[in-house]
Amino acid sequence: MAEDSNLQKNVHLEILQNGNSLLSEKEIKNFVAKWLLSQSNLIHENVISIFDDQNLAEHVNSISVYEDFEIPTNGTYPKIFYHIYRFNSSAPEMEELDDDQRISTNWILPTQEFHGLWDSLIYDSGVKDELLNYVSTALHFSEQCVDPNIVSCNRVVLLHGPPGTGKTSLCKALAQKICIRYSSKFTYGQLVEVNTQCLFSRWFSESGKLVIRMFQNILKLVEDSNVLVIVLLDEVETLARSRTSALNGNEPSDALRAVNALLTHLDMIKKYPNVLILTTSNITEAIDVALIDRADVKQYIGLPSVEAIYQIYYSCVKELQKVGIIRTSQTVLELPRLSAVLKLKTLQDEHINSDLLSEVNLDKSLLLNSIAKKSIGLSGRTLRKMPFVAYSLFIKTPLVSLDVFLDALSKAVDRYWEDIKFLKLVHDSYHVTF
Repeated sequence: MAEDSNLQKNVHLEILQNGNSLLSEKEIKNFVAKWLLSQSNLIHENVISIFDDQNLAEHVNSISVYEDFEIPTNGTYPKIFYHIYRFNSSAPEMEELDDDQRISTNWILPTQEFHGLWDSLIYDSGVKDELLNYVSTALHFSEQCVDPNIVSCNRVVLLHGPPGTGKTSLCKALAQKICIRYSSKFTYGQLVEVNTQCLFSRWFSESGKLVIRMFQNILKLVEDSNVLVIVLLDEVETLARSRTSALNGNEPSDALRAVNALLTHLDMIKKYPNVLILTTSNITEAIDVALIDRADVKQYIGLPSVEAIYQIYYSCVKELQKVGIIRTSQTVLELPRLSAVLKLKTLQDEHINSDLLSEVNLDKSLLLNSIAKKSIGLSGRTLRKMPFVAYSLFIKTPLVSLDVFLDALSKAVDRYWEDIKFLKLVHDSYHVTF
C-alpha cells in the first residue's frame, strides 16, 4: 500500500540528561531546540550521543529520535515532542515473606537496567507502537475524565504466546518507555514485578491472603497521583488458574480464593488513573476466562519470521562490530536496503553494476538471510544467544572477519538443531524405557 502523502511525521525526542547536570528541563529543552535548527535531518530511531554543541555535550548523555504519523489539519507542521528524563540511581527493592521468598521486585523508573531494551526488541507487526498507543489513549481518557461506566477501560494488557518470544522484556521496555514519554506528568514511575509462583503459596489457604497483601501494597503506591504505577504479573496462569477446574474439584479451594482475590482487586484498582496492569502467559488455556475478559488488549507474541530473524542477527553483527569483535571492513545490509537491492538486481538481471554489489556486500547479506531462513522456529531468546554460541564453539581468535563469523553462525544454528534432535531422541527413549 502506498504511503499517504497527507501523513506527516511527528518527532519524539527522548533526551537523557546527565545525572550531574543542574539545568532545569526547560533549559535543556531550549538548548536542544536551538541545536535542532542547525540539523538538516534526524534519522528515524537514531541515538545521538556525540554533539558539536558545548551545552549539549556537557548536560545531555544522548538523544533518541523516534517518529510517528498523524493526519494534520491544513497549514500545520509536524510536531516535536521533548521528553527529558534522568535515570533513577536506586537499586530495585525486594519484598519478601518471612521465609525469604520474594513476592515482588520494585523498580523505580526510568532505570539504567532497561535502557535500550525497547529498541532491541524486534517483531514482525507494529505491536510496540500499538501498545504505546493503547497506554497513551488510556491516560488521555483519564485526563479528560471520561466516565468509565460509559466507556470502559480496565488498563489491563495480556501478552500471550510461546516461551522465549520476549513478552516479559516487552512489558519492562513498555514500562520504561511510558515513564519516559510521561516524565512531565509523573514525578517517576514504579514497576512492581510480581513473583506469581510465590503468591501461589505452598501453604494451604495462604494464596488468597498473599494476593490481598500484594494489592494492598500496590494501592498504597497508586494513592500518590504523581507516581505512574505499572504492575507486571508474569506467567499469570500460575495465579489465575481457571475457576472451572477448582469448582470441579481438580484444583484446591485455595486456588479459587486466589483467583477471586485477584479479580476483585483488579476491579478495585482500575478506578485509579495512574496504574497499568501488564500480564504475560505461555499457557492461555489455563487462565480464568474472567481475567481474559478484563484485558483490554490480548496480544499474541509469536516466534519471529525470517524477516525479524534477519533483523535480530543484523543487530547482533552491528553490536559485535561496534565493540571490536568483528572487523568493520565489511558489513551486512539492514533488511529494507537488502530488499531494495534485490529488487534492483531483479530488474537489471545480470546487467547490474558489479561495483554496486561489492559496495553493499550483497553476498554477505544473502548469506545472513540464508542463515535466518534455517533459524525459523527459534525463539527470540535463542536467536540472541546464537552469536555467543557461534563464537564460543567455532572461533578461536579475539578479532574475526565477517566471513568467518557468518560461517560460525551458520554452524551454530546447524548444531542447535542437531542437539534438539538428539534431546528428543533421549526424551523419547527415557519414556519408553521407564
